Amino acid sequence: MPTNKEKLSILSEMISFAKVNNKVKESEYDFLFSVAQQLEVSKKTFDSLFTSHVEHVIPKSQSERILQFHRLVLLMNVDNEQDINEVKRIYDIGLKMGLPPGAIQQVLSIMHKYPNKVVPPDMLISIFKSHYN
Repeated sequence: MPTNKEKLSILSEMISFAKVNNKVKESEYDFLFSVAQQLEVSKKTFDSLFTSHVEHVIPKSQSERILQFHRLVLLMNVDNEQDINEVKRIYDIGLKMGLPPGAIQQVLSIMHKYPNKVVPPDMLISIFKSHYN
């Protein structure tokens, strides 16, 4: 389980990503809040992240980085809308986390083959494993 600092960083990064079009839709907020609940972050603390700055911390383990990337892909698709800026931004975030460019691109390409563009976790893991071998 991530530390409190890591949890707030995870949520802050996701909120920043959701704000890319200057508006957080209700579906995005609901998804973000569900992640906050999974991370055991209170609603008050979660809501404060929309207006406060939190130090960005890259997840330590590769599995945590892949999980965060997956959360961002889910967030991008929660409203069934995406634009080139969101795709470019998520790609850049993946690179900054140290994920393999080919794996990032493969996930962003293959997601269109699944209902609601939700790549199953086992497929996601398989993609990243193939790029690490």
